[in-house]
This record gives sequence, C-alpha cells and structure tokens, in this order.
Amino acid sequence: QGKLVWLKLHSILTVLASFTSFTMPAAMKVMKATKAKKVNSAMKTKGQKAMTKGSLLAALADATELKKGDVGKILNSLTEIGTEEVKKSGKFILPGLCMIKTRQKPATKAGKKLMFGKEVMVKAQPAKTVVKASPVAALKSQI
Repeated sequence: QGKLVWLKLHSILTVLASFTSFTMPAAMKVMKATKAKKVNSAMKTKGQKAMTKGSLLAALADATELKKGDVGKILNSLTEIGTEEVKKSGKFILPGLCMIKTRQKPATKAGKKLMFGKEVMVKAQPAKTVVKASPVAALKSQI
C-alpha cells in the first residue's frame, strides 16, 4: 500500500511539474532517494542463514532431553510419513507450521508467446504435478 501511495504522489507531482514551473520540494527528493535505498536493500537482504539439519537436531535434542541420534530417527520418519501422505492424498499438514500439498499443472501447447516485448517460440510442456508448501494461520499470526 505504501508503494502504491508513493507512486500516486510521484505521478501527481510529475503532472504538476509538466503543467507549471513546479519544482519538487527538497523533502520529496530526500524521500525519493530513501525509498530507492529501501527497495534495493530489501532485495539484497543478508539475514541469518537457514538452520541446518544438524543444528535443528541439536536444538530439538536440547529441548526434549533426548539423544541427538534418536531425534534424527524421529525427523527421518517424519519425512517418510510426510512423503507417503503427500503422494497418497496430495496434502500433509505439520500442525502449527506448514501445509504441503500437490497441484496439477496442465499441459501447454507449443507456440509463440510475448515475453518482454519480443515474440519467442515456446516448446510444448507436458502436464505435471507440482508440490507447494505454505504456512498455516497459526504461524502467519505470529510473524
């Protein structure tokens, strides 16, 4: 929403500048530069790395007071159960975390498509099953 408001404001100022000898206030120039920096920094975020399997096993072992090997077996069996369930029913939910489901993508015909202003020949693609994961409502509300 903020980006949309900023774009509307920018377009209004552009129109005003074309009709009159209106100059952009200094505050607007600073805001425009700050906005550009925020967009670039958001695209180049260098946050923490994702938790590895070993660190996940260690954290679970500490929290449950089980051996790391036992936790590894539990995690592997959870993976196997999840894989079987997604294959069988097309849906698997880890309560409070995520939902994994499959989706059928239809086949596409060969032909010409307009990509970035140029016509490109595209090969025919067969129908395929795609696996998707999305967070559940409980996780969304906490973030």
